[in-house]
This record gives sequence, structure tokens and C-alpha cells, in this order.
Amino acid sequence: MEFIKNYFKLEERGTDFSTEIIAGLTTFLAMAYILPVNSFMLSLAGVPLGGVFFATAVAAAIATLIMGLFANLPVALAPGMGLNAFFTFTLVLYGYGLSWEAALAAVLISGFLFFVISVTGLRKIIINSIPVGLKFAVGAGIGFFITFIGLKNAGIIVANPATLVGLGDFSHPAVLLAVFGIFLVIALYSMGNRFALIISIGGTALVGMILGWMGVDLMPALDFNNPIFKLSYVFEGAGETFGAAFGAMGELFENPDVFAILFTLLFVDFFDTAGTLMAVGNQAGLINDEGEIIGSGKALIADSIGTMAGAVLGTSNVTSYIESATGIEQGGRTGLTSVVVAILFLLSIFAYPLLSVINGVYDADLDMFFSPVTSMALVMVGGLMVGQLKELDWSDKAIVLPAFLTIIFMMLTFSIAQGIAVGFIFYPVIMVAQGKAKEVNKVMYALAVLFLFTFIFNAI
Repeated sequence: MEFIKNYFKLEERGTDFSTEIIAGLTTFLAMAYILPVNSFMLSLAGVPLGGVFFATAVAAAIATLIMGLFANLPVALAPGMGLNAFFTFTLVLYGYGLSWEAALAAVLISGFLFFVISVTGLRKIIINSIPVGLKFAVGAGIGFFITFIGLKNAGIIVANPATLVGLGDFSHPAVLLAVFGIFLVIALYSMGNRFALIISIGGTALVGMILGWMGVDLMPALDFNNPIFKLSYVFEGAGETFGAAFGAMGELFENPDVFAILFTLLFVDFFDTAGTLMAVGNQAGLINDEGEIIGSGKALIADSIGTMAGAVLGTSNVTSYIESATGIEQGGRTGLTSVVVAILFLLSIFAYPLLSVINGVYDADLDMFFSPVTSMALVMVGGLMVGQLKELDWSDKAIVLPAFLTIIFMMLTFSIAQGIAVGFIFYPVIMVAQGKAKEVNKVMYALAVLFLFTFIFNAI
């Protein structure tokens, strides 16, 4: 026990063993949805379902374990939402027409390029070139973004053909359960209960199961019959996906758009991760005097290794998860939190039926997936992260306007990377307009041009 305390610097960071364990459990529960969601998403591209499930769990465990032991940060990683959609719909089904094996090859190479950036000085040059105010804006923007995701997953905010978004159906049982969870977590947190998140997740799951046993439709329930939960199916699929990326390198490089594919994967992964690390680093109080998260270089290495491992195993890019903020809010401050998450991901391979109650329900009539048990955690943590806006210099137009655009575009484009891109384009534009061109770091000019080129390329 003494070795663990010293290795993870528990006392130095104001935490203890039990707090880190609870924080790890909270983080895992908040992001466990990625196991079924990522599996079904990539299976649409033809990847064997069992193989994706195995790859998702193991890649998340590998990357998160490295994050904990190497970077000593309470940040969990797993295949990223958005990146898995890009893999399925853009790389394979509707865009570049790659086989799923060639798409995995692209993920593997992008992970290697990410690793090169992480171990060289290029990473620090890029991160340190970003104004402090924009870093806070990214953190607050992610808070708004994950709150929006939580409300969407709860069915409280839905698509509307007239206004794009609108209120959901409050007569729907899954929506009502999610509303109960939001009221519960806000009430408990307002009372100063340090276990508000984990109690709310467990309590909402229990209430949902009880209602399901009473005959209420579309409630979370344990599912022991789905074939994805049979270990024989999982390991059989893993054998099909393992190493498939290596045999498809030829197909990938025969594609005329190979460099555009690799650049997009690298771009989204790097800036999604950088944005997430900025946000959770501020929340955990792990920012150094240079405005950089402690151990950020090691964190990016963990991310890149996770992506390469995931590609070899059979899944899309691994990235740092903003749901780590739920564990940080629970008190997690060290890599021990991440080690707990990694262990739980490995155990989930064998105990997954017990997690089905957390992962939500699918309404076939509405063609919608609801996550009433975990959505309240995203809403709560997102609200707390918005507090970073108080750090902005509200009299500085060169910061406030790009900050606003960063936040609004994160939400409306449903992309952390897109929001960062818009904010980074407008910052140097405003500085030049104010006659302060020499005060802008040259790297910011380069990033602005790069982001602008990306938008133009996508438009063409």
C-alpha cells in the first residue's frame, strides 16, 4: 500500500486509495456505453461484431493502463465517438470505399504519426502556442458539448425538422427515467454529497430495473441472451480482426486519397485529445506554470499507443475520454483512477451482461438509442466545466470572440475538433485586425491556415 501511495503521489495530490477506486469506478460507468455502441457502429462496416467488442475493451484497457502507470493522470481512453462514425460511414460505406481492413490500416498509420508527434518537440510547440484564454474556452466548450450529448442521450433534446433540435417526448419512459436521474444527481451534489455521481448512476439503474420488472417498457435490464455476450462469439471474432490491418496496407496506399484520409484521422484524434486533456487538466488542478497539463506528453503517447494497439486488434482510433471528468469530479487525481478503469474494461469482457443495464435501451419504433442511466453524469459534469469561463478576460475581444465561436461550433457541429478549428482561425484574424499581428505565435498562424485548408478541402 505504501508503494502505491508513493508511486501515484496520492498525498501530494490530495487524494487517497479509496477515493481513487471510487473515481475509477465512476469513470468506467460513465463511459461503459462505448462497448456496445462502438461494436455495433463498426459492425455496420463489416467488422466482425465479437472482434470489435473484444478490441474495444482491450484497446481501452491498454491505453488507459499506460495513461495511469506512465503519465499518472486520471484520464481514461477508448475508441472515440465521431472517429468510429468517420471510420464506418466515410472510410468504408459512403466516402472512400475502403474495406474495413484497409480502414484499420489507416488507423494504424495515423496512430504511428500521432506517436511521432508525441515523442518529439512538435507536440509542446503546438500546445504552448495556444493562448491561455483559448485553452479555457476549449474546456468550457467541451462542458457545453457533453451536456448536449447527455441531453441527447437522455432523449430530452431530439432532432426537429423545423428547428433542427427541440424537446423530446416527456411521456416516453426512458426519457422520464433520465429526468429522474438528472434531478437526483443535482439534488445530491447540491447537498454536498461527494458520491453524488455514482449514487445517481446506481440508483437510476436500480429504479429502471424495478420499473421494468413491474411491466414498464423500454427500461434498462440485464440481457443474458444477446449473442455478443457469449465469450465464444467474442473470441472467434477477435481472431478474425487481429492483425487484419497489416494485410491491407497495399489497398490503402493504392487509394488516391490516402494522404487526405491519414491527415483527417490524425487531425481529429490529436485535437480531440488535446482539447480533452486541457479540460480535465483544468478541472483536476493539474496545470503547470506554463498552462500545460502535467504529464501531457506522456498522455499523448498513451493515446497514440492505444490507437495503434486498437488498430491491430480491430477497432478505430482510441482517444482520451471527456467522461474522465466524472471520475475527477468524484475526487480522482492520479493514475490510480485510470488503472482501476483499465482493470474494469478487461473484466467487462467476462462480465458484460451485468453492464447491459447501464448501456441503455433501443426503441425500434423511434429508431433511437436512449442512455437514461449515464446521461445525467454528462449533464452534471458539463455544467461544472462551464465554470472555466470565469478565467477569460472578457474585455479582450481577441479572446472572447474566438472563445464564443469555439464553444458554439463544438455544440452545433457535434465535434470538439471543428469547434477548436473555428476558434483557432478567428483568433489570428482578429489579432491582425487589431494591429497585433506580431503578438501571435507563428504556430497559431500555421494552425489557422491548416484548419482553413481542411475546411476548403472538405468543401471541394
